[in-house]
Amino acid sequence: MSYTTKNYTTDGGDKTVIGGTLQIKEGAVLLGLPQAAYQADSTATTIAGLVTDFNALLAKLKAAGLMKNE
Repeated sequence: MSYTTKNYTTDGGDKTVIGGTLQIKEGAVLLGLPQAAYQADSTATTIAGLVTDFNALLAKLKAAGLMKNE
């Protein structure tokens, strides 16, 4: 009988592979994950203003590495 584990550590502990489900329980703390800069709620009253606010949000997501720059 053989068993292949879905979750394992390799490369001398430098890499952990999660092939199953990673469950993060309430109260857990994750360190080192990227965070986007704060984006205030839009107060735009025109479509042009809303586009400006939305583009500012996209720029912050890209700068934090949460969205690819293409």
